[in-house]
Amino acid sequence: MTSDDIDESADEPFHPLGEAAEENYEALLEEGEYDAELGMAMAKDAMRLTKGELTEEEFYDRYHEDVLEEFGEDSRPMAERVESAREEGRLEDALDRLGLGERSRRETMKKMGAGAGFLGLGAWGAASDDDPESPVVAQDEDEDEDADGDGVQWGMALDLETCDGCLSCVVACHQEHNWDEGANWMYILAFDDGTVESPEPEEAESVRDFNYLIRPCQHCTDAPCEKVCPTTARHTREAGGLVLTDYDVCIGCRYCQVACPYGVNYFQWDDPAVPDDELNEDMVYDQRDRRVSSRGPRGVMEKCIFDPARQDGQMGEEMVGTTACEDACPPGAIQFGDMNDPESDPRQYLDNVPLARAIENDPDDDELQEAIEILQGETEADEADLDEEEALELIEGEYGDEGSRFKLLEEYNTNPNVTYLGNEPGENAEQVPGPVAYEDVGMVDDRNEVLQEKTVGGIDGLSL
Repeated sequence: MTSDDIDESADEPFHPLGEAAEENYEALLEEGEYDAELGMAMAKDAMRLTKGELTEEEFYDRYHEDVLEEFGEDSRPMAERVESAREEGRLEDALDRLGLGERSRRETMKKMGAGAGFLGLGAWGAASDDDPESPVVAQDEDEDEDADGDGVQWGMALDLETCDGCLSCVVACHQEHNWDEGANWMYILAFDDGTVESPEPEEAESVRDFNYLIRPCQHCTDAPCEKVCPTTARHTREAGGLVLTDYDVCIGCRYCQVACPYGVNYFQWDDPAVPDDELNEDMVYDQRDRRVSSRGPRGVMEKCIFDPARQDGQMGEEMVGTTACEDACPPGAIQFGDMNDPESDPRQYLDNVPLARAIENDPDDDELQEAIEILQGETEADEADLDEEEALELIEGEYGDEGSRFKLLEEYNTNPNVTYLGNEPGENAEQVPGPVAYEDVGMVDDRNEVLQEKTVGGIDGLSL
């Protein structure tokens, strides 16, 4: 690595998962064939970029020459944007020198193919559906900015108060996507943080005694992992806003693994346990015919994908707007859907959390059922034994109020598309054994010795 303008605090730990995770990531990069120092520096600055401490242009310039030298290309999403903006700036300067007015300049630039309203440096883009090698180009400000998108943003509402740590979601995700055991695309962690505590499993009176964190990929709108990928393999798909990895483009540099604040990426070290000829082809390719689904081949990065094969209708129209983990969750703690649709499962859940919990539980109690019907507007309060306020009090008494609502690591400004309800892990949170062990359901906890050298989960006392 040749850059001489790295942040002065380069020796200080930067990763939110903690110093031990950072050291583990660096060791993993050093085992690979690409520049580990470059990967660590880019990851740190990608997080600074999302936090607003660095501009996109500065980030691009800082690593452009190094990326070209190391990979022979610089296909980061901002490359086309920054260069196009500069070219447009040079063109505007030239037109200014010709003495053209604003209207004449705009008309001239349109004729020359330059968009008058280029995307700002804080924006992000993904590869075009028509040409996966070509980043999205700037659009004229008179055009529909969402012309290539579908207006959908897939996301989740996760209710930690109703999660019972059963690991059904982990098993279902594994069965549908065939990832190797231990590379848990969906992960359930029981935790202590010094404020809230979880008991020892053998001393627990109930699964509700534990504090849980459900950890899928957050499918960030401004994903740091995408910013460090030199090949466009890691990209944000325009349709549905899914953050995906094109397995046919990924070179396995693992920079995205370090740049992710949430620790959701896994490298496919060996030949997968399930060979290609046993995979359902409809589960492998998305609507663009890009290989982004099911488990990855050897030598690439993989993670939770929010099931593009379902969202694209390849598994049937009835599966659109669903995920395997949501379908498998007994208490309904996982709600998946379009975060831009007020009628979607997560939006409806977030609109009235106590009522949503009651509906998910479908109680046998007649009074609770009457309260649900009143709050849903199916029964008029003046025709029932309860008024609306009494109905809500009854539901909250049984299922609790909303409690806290948060997104993970909001200070990083990645704009995750997952909203949590319940106890937010504090800065000292550490994983502890849950009521159901991974081996109890035929899974492998990525903290187990079998994967100790192959994932960040090898760290004892994983920080959250």
